[in-house]
Amino acid sequence: MGKFVVRQTPTGIKFDLKAGNGQVILTSEVYTTKAACLNGVESVKKNSQEDARFEKLDSKNGKPYFNLKATNGQVIGTSELYESVAARDNGIESVKKNAPDAEVIEE
Repeated sequence: MGKFVVRQTPTGIKFDLKAGNGQVILTSEVYTTKAACLNGVESVKKNSQEDARFEKLDSKNGKPYFNLKATNGQVIGTSELYESVAARDNGIESVKKNAPDAEVIEE
């Protein structure tokens, strides 16, 4: 089962969505407050169930990745860079599967 890991950074607070195997599948922006970060977690839980919220992209070096967007179009999470389109699509499926019931852990 997946989990959201909320942690402090030098510039604020952010979260990672991790799959059951511990691999990071989505990373948030850096928020200024814990409350805003937790709102981001809730937004991921909700928006991850709609295919239209996933934006499939290619990085400057050609590696595929994706963003998850909220209803207002704001990016609420970004994936790692993948080696193939198939791997990216598997990452999207992993977010859809893990996000809705993931527990929130604070580090």
